[in-house]
Amino acid sequence: MENRQVLVNKWMPTVTMNPIQQSPTTQGQPQGPEYREVPITYKGAEACYIEKVLITSNPEEAFLIKILQRQTRRPEIGDNFSSRHGQKGVCGLIVPQEDMPFTDLGICPDIIMNPHGYPSRMTVGKLMELMGSKAGVLDGKFHYGTAFGGDKVCDLSEDLVRHGFNYLGKDFVTSGITGEPLEAYIFFGPIYYQKLKHMVLDKMHARAKGPRAVLTRQPTEGRSRDGGLRLGEMERDCLIGYGASMLLLERLMISSDAFEVDVCGECGLLGYSGWCEFCKSSRHVSTLKMPYACKLLFQELQSMNIAPRLSLKPYNEV
Repeated sequence: MENRQVLVNKWMPTVTMNPIQQSPTTQGQPQGPEYREVPITYKGAEACYIEKVLITSNPEEAFLIKILQRQTRRPEIGDNFSSRHGQKGVCGLIVPQEDMPFTDLGICPDIIMNPHGYPSRMTVGKLMELMGSKAGVLDGKFHYGTAFGGDKVCDLSEDLVRHGFNYLGKDFVTSGITGEPLEAYIFFGPIYYQKLKHMVLDKMHARAKGPRAVLTRQPTEGRSRDGGLRLGEMERDCLIGYGASMLLLERLMISSDAFEVDVCGECGLLGYSGWCEFCKSSRHVSTLKMPYACKLLFQELQSMNIAPRLSLKPYNEV
């Protein structure tokens, strides 16, 4: 399936009349409801394969259709990986093979991890897994590396020394870019890693114009609903700090829910179509722009008998 291809053909009845009223007849026969097409399409940046399709229905002939999709993906920048100790991290760089560092034996690492993840997360088990797996590979046997007993680190170190390795599990590593030895010995060994389901392809999201919420007329929320990218309170604080007032106005009102309202300069309440219902006059009514959510707040406060009033000044006095 490519992007925007139809997965399920679906029709919905168009509600054009009151269901209580009888529909118009054609030659004495009552006419059925009109239907419109609402197909479910495949949305995805990359093509996918359909693995399985399940169709079931109940006695009322309401169909349930489930589609299992499959994709073959290779790791890319932004994908999430983790060892078995909760040491998760995002792939930040994919390096060509010739630029990878290598040991005396010519072994290149598959993953290079920043050691700053150890002090805060305190994943000592990962250090023990490296020592145990390295010693196990050399001896050709399994090691027991949980927190509940098993092999001691000093025993694993002795196994490494016996096979001509550093007792700390560190290796002499040469840079693949410069061809010179790295400044320090590198803690080097086999650790089991797994790819997590948080992939950048599933989280990729951008939008220009799109759907809006009915109540506030602001862009909808969330990637699945083709929602807007929120400029939050902390981002707003940064823009205030730089004095970028027109950018604030654009992001928070013009690109979101700009709305023209009529305001009476006499009583300060909202009017409608150039007329103030409170003053029964159109003499002092002015039109101004504000967010629709702001206008909605004023009206909801009025419904609770709280009257917010806007005081207007002539433009030359501002």
